[in-house]
Amino acid sequence: MQMSANLLDKKPRRIAKVIAHSGLCSRRDAEQLIKTGRVTVNNEVIKECSTKTVEKDLILVDGEKLPKQEKPRLWKYYKPSGLITTHKDENRRPTVFNNMPSHLPRVISVGRLDLNSEGLLLLTNNGDLGRLLEHPSSGWIRRYRLRVHGRINKDMIKILKKGIKIKGIYYAPIIIDEIKENNDSSNSWLTAKIKEGKNRELRIIMQNFGLKVSRLIRTSYGPFQLGNLKNGNLEEISYKVIKEQLGKNINYL
Repeated sequence: MQMSANLLDKKPRRIAKVIAHSGLCSRRDAEQLIKTGRVTVNNEVIKECSTKTVEKDLILVDGEKLPKQEKPRLWKYYKPSGLITTHKDENRRPTVFNNMPSHLPRVISVGRLDLNSEGLLLLTNNGDLGRLLEHPSSGWIRRYRLRVHGRINKDMIKILKKGIKIKGIYYAPIIIDEIKENNDSSNSWLTAKIKEGKNRELRIIMQNFGLKVSRLIRTSYGPFQLGNLKNGNLEEISYKVIKEQLGKNINYL
């Protein structure tokens, strides 16, 4: 997995946030520690909570290093249709995070699947890992199975293979590599492979060709497969596998 150096750079973060994220204490308690002069950065006492630090800085609280953050973890989740991929929703619609097991740490999704889509959704406890996995420069292919109302033709496949612009938005090449048509039905099943995931991308593109998507299932994300995972179920990916897939990039997390 090759990533650009810029993507892997750590952005400066507020010192109070860094301390809180280490698990040492709450953000409010971290601010109190800073204001009372109990925090140093590179051997200099810091009393401003807005002070920003970078990864290489040495942060001490009462002369002690911060606890190490929990190692990056990753889960495969079969997202059911009808759930949105966000922690909170203004319209109070059910989210994928509402019914997660109680033993699970706070997690975020790697990319999204829209409300009516289902299938493989990766979850992680590490924001940097999520950022690495979802960025197009990873080169990882997302594979989907779609049921559409209508027929696919060769001209459409050729156009999609080159990429297409719709209403001013460019969509990168899409590979259609399997089509199953039922002579007794007006529906077709097809398999699509993409390297990026703009909002509702496949639905918008199919609609542009007069095809309505009635079901959309993500079956793989890079090397991670949906496999036999059942709807609504969760399965952790071992740290060994994460290291194998990330290579040297694991050192940036």
